[in-house]
Amino acid sequence: MNKLHVVAFQEDKSRLDRMIQAAVSGLPHESVHTSHVDNWKSKRLLIAVDVDIIGGNAPLYKWLRSLYTQGDQPLHGAVAAILVNSTSALYTKRVAQYTLYHLNRLGCRVIGHPLVEATGQLENFLTWQKTMDLSLEDICMKMCGELGQRLQAYSVPSVDQPKILMLHASARETSNTLMLWQLISKHLPGAEIEEYHIQDDQIAECKGCTFRTCMHFSDMRSCYYGGIMVDQILPAIEAADAVVWICPNYNDAISAKLMAVINRLTVLYRRVSFKEKRLFSIIVSGNSGSDLLSTQLLGALNINKGFMLPPDYAMMAIANDPGSILEQADIQERAAAFGQQMMAEFHTNLE
Repeated sequence: MNKLHVVAFQEDKSRLDRMIQAAVSGLPHESVHTSHVDNWKSKRLLIAVDVDIIGGNAPLYKWLRSLYTQGDQPLHGAVAAILVNSTSALYTKRVAQYTLYHLNRLGCRVIGHPLVEATGQLENFLTWQKTMDLSLEDICMKMCGELGQRLQAYSVPSVDQPKILMLHASARETSNTLMLWQLISKHLPGAEIEEYHIQDDQIAECKGCTFRTCMHFSDMRSCYYGGIMVDQILPAIEAADAVVWICPNYNDAISAKLMAVINRLTVLYRRVSFKEKRLFSIIVSGNSGSDLLSTQLLGALNINKGFMLPPDYAMMAIANDPGSILEQADIQERAAAFGQQMMAEFHTNLE
């Protein structure tokens, strides 16, 4: 059995400690101190974090900084999940996204639904309590236990002829992000690639149907709002082994059209597990902020919807004037390397 390595950044020994114990109960595990480990590669990492009053954790950030000094991909082969505890109703998601973003950039794989968060009064479990006859504390501990089991048992299936779905909402004539994708796609031999252009007024924004209504339409393989989302995009996502999100930076956020697609995924998510679907992204900013889009995608699709996050899942670049991405001296090499990395991911067989 795979051993869990617990890396804890605790302010005290109260609730977070109970969360850790629930997560590792009955599983082979070892609590490790960051100063006592020289090699983090190929480990199952359960990160546990107490969030301070301003939404941070200094020892955690010190560890992440130290990892960047340990050479290329110091977390190669590692797999991570995270527990976050806060004394307020704030910061848990932000700390989780920030931490997982950096672990991923350092070569770590992140399982789908990698987070159990405990906000101040456990308010975040009130929705779960509608379907569970348990206290908020017991729900929290139950979910920690399930997270530990999923991390320990996590495996990655290899795919011989991967189906890759690319989604974008850009103009081919001017989009640096699409031009970068075209360079990358040349290095995906053997993959079946399907592309969808999300155009104006094609995708109605999710209006937030009740759970019962959403489940009703999910069982019918449909959605209340219908349209191209039901007819084409949801079936394509269901069939795909990986989804690539083409994300130019619009005011430090994902475009409204692509966010509408993400928001409409719930009706498929109710019926289909995304845990074996890879998430990739191509992000181009005019000057800065690509990390903001990367963490936004990570939060929406990995943490919330459960897509698996391959190591270093997003290629990010800076380009302003239309076509200027093609003028960068190393862009051909970077695109080739990312394409090769994507194909290597489909031949990973992690058990």
